[in-house]
Amino acid sequence: MKLNAIFGKKQIILASLVLILGVAVYLNWQFAKTGEDFAVTGQVDTAKNYGDAQLVDNPVDTSSTAATAAGDDYFTKTRLERTKSRDETTATLTEMLKDSALTEEEKQTATQQAVDLAKQVDSEKKMEDLVKAKGFEDCLVYINDENVDVVVKTDGLEAAQAAQIKDIVLSETEVEAENIRIVEVK
Repeated sequence: MKLNAIFGKKQIILASLVLILGVAVYLNWQFAKTGEDFAVTGQVDTAKNYGDAQLVDNPVDTSSTAATAAGDDYFTKTRLERTKSRDETTATLTEMLKDSALTEEEKQTATQQAVDLAKQVDSEKKMEDLVKAKGFEDCLVYINDENVDVVVKTDGLEAAQAAQIKDIVLSETEVEAENIRIVEVK
């Protein structure tokens, strides 16, 4: 019985992903069991519930300072969360590559995942910069397998502006036009 017939590419990739998930759970468990309290770096606003859903295209008077601060706060928090998530993924992939027990194929898979992540980060940043160059105050781009989500800060998105954003996304990715979603934050 051939070993290749038993273990195909899909099984190796699945095993790699399970291994990555296991390492992430183990590291989370290790860091959580230290028993140390988190350091307080600023005041905590107990009036807000940070897990609640938020309607991002809610028509709000953007002339007020509070509305502008809320929009800026959204972009700041989201960028921070995205960076933290990517840092954790990168750390996991780095640990996998350091593991001497991995086969050459598993190391190649982890290396390819790291390269794909770097390309995704670069593409998202480039698209964000291009959208901002078109006159939008702020922008976030999320690339998924077959979808691209673009969140822009604007007082009202016109059809021509939406077409410009779609054109930027289409020029930088191979995503179909119907899989591009544009969300306004005011």
